[in-house]
Amino acid sequence: MNTEITSNVPVALTIAGSDSGGGAGIQADLRTFAFHCVHGTSAITCVTAQNTLGVMRVDAMPSEAVVAQIQAVCEDIGVQAAKTGMLLNNEIIAAVAKQVESLQIKNLVVDPVMVSRTGAQLIDDDAIKSLRNALIPIAAIITPNRYESQILSGIEINSLDEMRAAAHMIHRNCRAKVVLVKGGGMPGNVCGVDIWFDGQKLETLTTKQVDTKNTHGTGCTLSAAIAANLARGDDLLTAVRQAKEYVTNALSHALNIGKGQGPVGHFYPLWRSHDFVN
Repeated sequence: MNTEITSNVPVALTIAGSDSGGGAGIQADLRTFAFHCVHGTSAITCVTAQNTLGVMRVDAMPSEAVVAQIQAVCEDIGVQAAKTGMLLNNEIIAAVAKQVESLQIKNLVVDPVMVSRTGAQLIDDDAIKSLRNALIPIAAIITPNRYESQILSGIEINSLDEMRAAAHMIHRNCRAKVVLVKGGGMPGNVCGVDIWFDGQKLETLTTKQVDTKNTHGTGCTLSAAIAANLARGDDLLTAVRQAKEYVTNALSHALNIGKGQGPVGHFYPLWRSHDFVN
């Protein structure tokens, strides 16, 4: 019996770094794609040595190698959506932006990985400038966290109104088509509340709050889920709403592994049937 899948399976591409601990980066992205029944492809931008306690080492891929990976996937398999994560330096960002335009990659979700949820800057100022000028304007949506939104908007963010103001500023100053300012790093009741702005419609997106320290990879997972939903044909706002619901469920079944901050539970329906998950 021939059991090959011959239908048009949606394909998504992640352009991001490798996380040796498996909680974020391409590992989280590919698991998220698989959960959504989307075939996942990847272009690795850097290799990190990290675990639940932190990052010990980062090695960048040559920009030519990143380009070759993107071309290999797009010219043979094709993609219906793509997302970017850690791009690390100016050369890689510029190369990725050029490939997105030349290969006419649609439904690009840019997670502008610049600052961690604790406020630590992860890339240099030249790379931030390249993200702002070359990549963000060609994205379908960008998903900055609180601290990334502060950099892109120039506004200090401590409240919901300041999140809304930042979304307006990023949309205008960075020529972003759609901005999703994420509230995962916000205090109190604003934690987990996201602001959507597309130049006309401003939406406040909420889900239930999940009390867990194991939140590693939430930003990667959200942007990957948005890309997966776009690859399946959802409109952008629907893709975002469904991605938020997925991340909330994954947080509710986060994995308490390692000595630090564990990852979210990407395959949470499977975890429910096992008693080793808290």
